[in-house]
Amino acid sequence: MQQRLLGGTGLSVSRLGLGTMGWGRTTDEHEARDQLSAFCEAGGTLVDTAYAYADGASETILGRLLGSVVPREDVVLATKAGVGVRRGQRFFETSRRTLLDCLDTSLTRLGVDHVDLFQAHVWSDAVPLEETLGALDHAVTSGRASYVGISNYTGWQTAQAATWQRAVPGRAPLASTQMEYSLLNRGIEDEVLPAARALGLGVLPWSPLGRGVLSGKYRTGTPSNSRGADPQLSGFVDPLLTERSSTIVQALSRAADGLGWSMVEVALAWVRDRPGVVAPIVGARTTTQLQESLAVEERSLPAELIAALDDVSAA
Repeated sequence: MQQRLLGGTGLSVSRLGLGTMGWGRTTDEHEARDQLSAFCEAGGTLVDTAYAYADGASETILGRLLGSVVPREDVVLATKAGVGVRRGQRFFETSRRTLLDCLDTSLTRLGVDHVDLFQAHVWSDAVPLEETLGALDHAVTSGRASYVGISNYTGWQTAQAATWQRAVPGRAPLASTQMEYSLLNRGIEDEVLPAARALGLGVLPWSPLGRGVLSGKYRTGTPSNSRGADPQLSGFVDPLLTERSSTIVQALSRAADGLGWSMVEVALAWVRDRPGVVAPIVGARTTTQLQESLAVEERSLPAELIAALDDVSAA
């Protein structure tokens, strides 16, 4: 798998990342082992998790697999903090205390002394930005993280955070931003992508398959084993089951048929090669699904098909 530098840093990552949000929830440890093995055998290095994923089970499973499936040094390990459960209530908080406490817990779960990329999972209006960024700085200076980034920040939030880090000597520059980006959701193109390019942040798209809709699985209904059929996750998928989405999925299907590719390959190739994108984060319930995504490494979309997909998916 080809490697790309993350933003303006010297950190090299595979141009597809392995997402682990479902590990410990819809994907058990045996399946997770197979996924990690398949991903690394394909040349993948970037593995992304978070303090909040499956209430910690994702990080715990990944920690048990590191060293046995793949040497720690062969993986670019990324995690996020700022979202979780406290006293039975969901929290979204990026205070210094919360970020560093979550990071320490993540390191214990992962069984490592540092992560390669530590990301603020969300923006918080309740916490001064300089406090959030100061916590990221401390993660680097204390040796807990090699690089830092942000996730789910709007364009102006991205620009403000990145500019602050660049303007103050001794601060850790932001390496990346993780945002939803796919043929079904191109909102980051207006402000986030230009801000990221101008300020040297690599973009790590999450849900590059449009929350699974771009796989084509929802064309004739909701499969019983899909996220859309899960009462806990259906609210995540339902907003994208629209007439506009159906039009885009139909165009994607025609493109895939014409090329002899899968719809997954076409959708991933499109987002992977957008300007500013470093590595889409691909999550899968099964190893078979992941291997379909990994097959995109040998694919490159013709310019005329890119233009056609751009046109049909334009807002």
